[in-house]
Amino acid sequence: MEVDYSKIKVIGFDADDTLWVNETYFRETEEKFANLLEKYETKNKTDQELFRTEMENLGLYGYGIKGFVLSMIETALDLSNNKVSQATITEILDLGKQMLSHPVELLEGVEEVLQQLKDRYRLIVLTKGDLLDQERKLEKSGLSKYFHHVEVLSDKKEDNYKKLLEHLQIPVSEFLMVGNSLKSDILPIENIGAKAVHIPFHTTWQHEVVELEEHQNGHLTLNSLSELLKYLNYSNGNKE
Repeated sequence: MEVDYSKIKVIGFDADDTLWVNETYFRETEEKFANLLEKYETKNKTDQELFRTEMENLGLYGYGIKGFVLSMIETALDLSNNKVSQATITEILDLGKQMLSHPVELLEGVEEVLQQLKDRYRLIVLTKGDLLDQERKLEKSGLSKYFHHVEVLSDKKEDNYKKLLEHLQIPVSEFLMVGNSLKSDILPIENIGAKAVHIPFHTTWQHEVVELEEHQNGHLTLNSLSELLKYLNYSNGNKE
């Protein structure tokens, strides 16, 4: 797919599962959580109830590990008819603390790409989740030096992007978004008239899964962030 990126001056990057590994740790924690509740329910039922609880709580807690932990505790109480032990609740809290203190694992080629782009483009991070957790991960990642601006959004819908681009005085025609989620990083950006590049991660949270209709497929899909460089070089007259 040939796309003209010659007008692009600002590139926005999603963080979780675009710059570093994230969803994998949620899946691993869900496995451990289901094991803690195996005396009360099957793994499949526990997974379903946890997701349902997360969705019900999303408007209250937002995205991120802390809301996830609170939903795990609520699910444990519900599935056990409030009989779950204090020791199990403590274990659930410990699972959350382990997630929050987990080392940041950069995805392959991320820093090399940012290094090459930083002098040619204004780079920003546009992510959602818990503010403290995202700030912690960015600091631990060692990537903060590459970004002009970091924004942790409550959600990633068209209005969120429109307001942010207006606030940062970024014309839609000069903006490119890079991310792993069609629902959050790609389709809203296309709908406001900006360009987007989709780099799928091997694991996707159920809430972020969408069915892509043929008429919506106006974006570039790549296997890795490193592939983006050749398209940006091409659009800038540096075809190699």
